[in-house]
Amino acid sequence: MADVTGSPAPILKADPARSEHMADPLPAQAPVNGSIDRSEQPGRVGLLLMLAGLLVGAAIGLSFVANEQAQALIVWLLALLAMAGVFFLFALAIGAIHLSGSSARDDITRGIVDGAPDGALVVEDGGRLIYANASYLRLAGGDSFSNLAPVERIFVGSPEVSEAVYRLSQAARDGRPHTEEMRMAPPLGHVEGASAERDFGWYRVSVRPLPRPRRAASLWTVADVTAERERQENVFQELQHAIDYLDHAPAGFLSINPTGTIVYMNATLAAWLGYDLASVGSGGLRLAEIAPSADVLIRTAGLPGEVRTDRFDLDLRRRNGHTVPVRLYHRVAFGKDGKPGASRTFVINRSAGADADEPQRAAEVRLARFLNNSPIAIATLDRSGRIARANASFTRLFGTAPLTSDEAVPDGEGGTRAEPNLADSVLDRTALEAGLNRAASGITEAEPIEVQLQGPGGRSARLWLSPADGGAEGEQADEAERVILYALDTTAQRQLEQQVAQAQKMNAVGQLAGGIAHDFNNVLQAIIGYSDLLLASHRPNDPAFQDIMQIKQNANRAAGLVRQLLAFSRRQTLRPEVMNVGESLSELTLLLKRLLGERVSLELKHGRELWPVKADVNQFEQVIVNLAVNARDAMPDGGKLTIRTENVVDPGPKAATEGRGGPPPGDHVLIEVGDTGQGIPAELMEKIFEPFFTTKEIGKGTGLGLSTVFGIVKQSGGTIDVQSTLGRGTAFKIYLPRHIPAPEVVPAEAPTHSETTGQAGDKPGTATAPAAPPPRRPATDHTGQGTILLVEDEDPVRAVNSRALSARGYTVLEAASGLEALAIVRDNAQPIDLVVSDVVMPEMDGPSLLREVRKHQPHLKVIFVSGYAEDAFRKNLPEGEAFNFLPKPFSLKQLVETVKKTMAD
Repeated sequence: MADVTGSPAPILKADPARSEHMADPLPAQAPVNGSIDRSEQPGRVGLLLMLAGLLVGAAIGLSFVANEQAQALIVWLLALLAMAGVFFLFALAIGAIHLSGSSARDDITRGIVDGAPDGALVVEDGGRLIYANASYLRLAGGDSFSNLAPVERIFVGSPEVSEAVYRLSQAARDGRPHTEEMRMAPPLGHVEGASAERDFGWYRVSVRPLPRPRRAASLWTVADVTAERERQENVFQELQHAIDYLDHAPAGFLSINPTGTIVYMNATLAAWLGYDLASVGSGGLRLAEIAPSADVLIRTAGLPGEVRTDRFDLDLRRRNGHTVPVRLYHRVAFGKDGKPGASRTFVINRSAGADADEPQRAAEVRLARFLNNSPIAIATLDRSGRIARANASFTRLFGTAPLTSDEAVPDGEGGTRAEPNLADSVLDRTALEAGLNRAASGITEAEPIEVQLQGPGGRSARLWLSPADGGAEGEQADEAERVILYALDTTAQRQLEQQVAQAQKMNAVGQLAGGIAHDFNNVLQAIIGYSDLLLASHRPNDPAFQDIMQIKQNANRAAGLVRQLLAFSRRQTLRPEVMNVGESLSELTLLLKRLLGERVSLELKHGRELWPVKADVNQFEQVIVNLAVNARDAMPDGGKLTIRTENVVDPGPKAATEGRGGPPPGDHVLIEVGDTGQGIPAELMEKIFEPFFTTKEIGKGTGLGLSTVFGIVKQSGGTIDVQSTLGRGTAFKIYLPRHIPAPEVVPAEAPTHSETTGQAGDKPGTATAPAAPPPRRPATDHTGQGTILLVEDEDPVRAVNSRALSARGYTVLEAASGLEALAIVRDNAQPIDLVVSDVVMPEMDGPSLLREVRKHQPHLKVIFVSGYAEDAFRKNLPEGEAFNFLPKPFSLKQLVETVKKTMAD
């Protein structure tokens, strides 16, 4: 069948190899040498005869003219002819006019084309043949234009040939180049009845437009490519034979690219593994499918230009799940850039066979399988740490393997590379070298050695080193295998230990912060209370008034610091309410722009239809402000702060790591605060939430900003995730759980009189509905009326609170502990309207006091005051217990207003 190649064959370049094997039929009428050409334009004889006639006519005309006039006319005629001759000589000198005949350049070009091994034919538009070289005359079997056939007439035969010739003719008419290859049987020039060297011939025919000044033409070239085709077929057959030999070799062979894809597998190995050979190759099979634990084959590293061969004894997995013990000779060539190419892997089947009765070989196979399938890294070393032998787990752990090739391995500097050394894979070599020396000296007590491994990820391992000869007296160990190494990957264990230690440290710091905050709150409560008393007795124009105000303001600043400590320890008081994150952020926009300044731009990206969340609005705003201020400080040259919100659907069961767990289980609302600042280094990432840790200059930060954020988010039931890249910025992702409103409870109808009191004739034991509660009395102002039991173990706090309440007209009974308060209640000498009690007290805390008080006065109103959050002690109270709460520190005005409101309810 004709084969379109799309490009014309060259016609001016001879191929000696081709000309030697080209069929050369030479008909009797074909000239041995030379070509035929009628491209030159013939001279016009009529013009020459006309010019001669004009000259003869001029001479005859002059004979009839007088001599005087004739002489003048003859002179003018001669002058005209002389001028024409002079102009002709100038034109000939500058090349404007050429004499008949060819120039040297034309002779060279014509000689090249005439002697070309490929046939060349030039055809003018209309089908007139104007040139044919000797090669074409031999192929076409003609000696003149009268019996010379064009290409369309010499290539006739099968439909494939006719179709190819039609495409060539169409290209010639369209003035575009085209090439076809076609098979002719018999070949061109074959004489019917004569014996031929070949039964067929292959020809490459090309056509391309040939520009000419007067009339367009097409150049046809015909090349005999039979010998070239035969060489290609021979190479293809040899390649098929080589593939057949490799496919049916008694050993397996495969090639693996650096991504783990098997690009080739021979039929022998495919049969061992039970795979169809058609499904292997071109990405149809991956290494993990036939060798799940053999990723070491694609993790081998080498030097630029190195060709490395490693030996591995491991198990391959058949398609049915069974295993095949094999030995692999794995060769990988590395490019100049150090990147590995596809492997050449030779596979030897070590399954039990005809020689399975050899106990030594069977034991060797079993031992090799045990070692290479073991999760423990095992290797033999010399006393300096050079690796002699190693299993697959060792190569996976340390990223290196012993050299098993006898060939010299270039080191890139003209020398050869020595065997890899274990010391090159660890960071701290001191302990390793000491252990190698002890083991090489025959000391059998192998103490574990903890080492950090080279490379990213902070990997670590635990090593055991023991002598290879077992320490037996008189045994001589191979110097290349003096030490046996056993190693375990402890990266996950170390990371877990660090996480547990970090969590314990954070809990300890949190407990310390909470305890300090509680005691400090009592001190601040006394300072703020006495400041309020002093302010009440001084007028604003009093010189001491401003001093007292400074004391109170600094006490309030200290109270803010205490709140941050409580937020970190997750014991602060929160007032959660259902809120819309988008609305809260929009209200913060103006404040954030003032905080960020002109050099930092702010962009808000709100998600659509955000779910509601339940959180303390003030604390949520504090979280956003703290993150925004940190972002501003991370962009000293300006930048962009982006706050993005969106709904995050439940990702399914996924454990969240303490502190930075990513999307947690359940539906959440994401608030992402990202900047384009400097980023956080990896070594500081684990410390950013620790209290009092800061990278800012002294006096520019307390180190409680991110710890406060962490505590507020965790106390609100959310999680926080941090992602940072040096030079590109940091993103804090806060996940707050979606708030789902409780279903509305439809109140039951009010019971009738008969249902509440029962009717005559009711059966004994029939339950009746409880009586309806009495109507609630309207609230009245109890300012200055009533008796208050004040329970506080701190004397200054109890004294100042008692003075404030007594100044409002209340009767105040004081108790320094829960036991004293309980004794006052039991005494019942004076009716008590309200109990104001601290929560954390010695001997008996506030919740315990409330449970005992309820036994004597079930309806007594209670106000708890504490520096801890309300949720911290609510769990110690009975379900549904009603009380009011006042967080410390508070002003005397807040105390009086809370007492007034509670007694009025």
